[in-house]
Amino acid sequence: MFIETETTPNPASLKFLPGQQVMASGTREFASPEAAEASPLAQAVFDTGEVVNVFFGSDFISVTAAPGVNWSDLKPQVVSILLDHFVSEAPLFTGGSAAGISVPPEESMVVEDDPAHADIIAQIHELLETRIRPAVAGDGGDIAYRGFKDGIVYLTMQGACSGCPSSTATLKHGIEGLLKHYVPEVVEVRAA
Repeated sequence: MFIETETTPNPASLKFLPGQQVMASGTREFASPEAAEASPLAQAVFDTGEVVNVFFGSDFISVTAAPGVNWSDLKPQVVSILLDHFVSEAPLFTGGSAAGISVPPEESMVVEDDPAHADIIAQIHELLETRIRPAVAGDGGDIAYRGFKDGIVYLTMQGACSGCPSSTATLKHGIEGLLKHYVPEVVEVRAA
């Protein structure tokens, strides 16, 4: 087995490609060692003591190094952890399934969606799924919808995109421009 690595727009993050599926569906972000307890793999990466974020995508894992950590020292450790995990075919999550992680969707909404805007929200979701999320995944991250109110779409950047120096530009110029073009009711995109 060979694990490829790719740089991301976030200099603190690297994208690791194990050449096989990581998540069967969805994505999962671990922003702390406590959150990583739900995944033996994420926990092992956090156990290096030099990591602040681990993110699982469909076919990649992005890892964000702590401030001041040099990737030339950390990268071999992470590759070794990933190789051990995938060669042993160990479960990704405690209990062997994604059920080991609680993702409370209601609590993650910034604003409550108005049912009167269901068509607009459906258009936003369609664009997020077909155009935006694939592009963001290419950079080692994901984007989560957090609500729509008064023409404002609330989104959260995840994985390598979380804390990336160019994430504000991505939100304001890339994503906002695309959403405003296809959904005229959108007037602004804000980070949530």
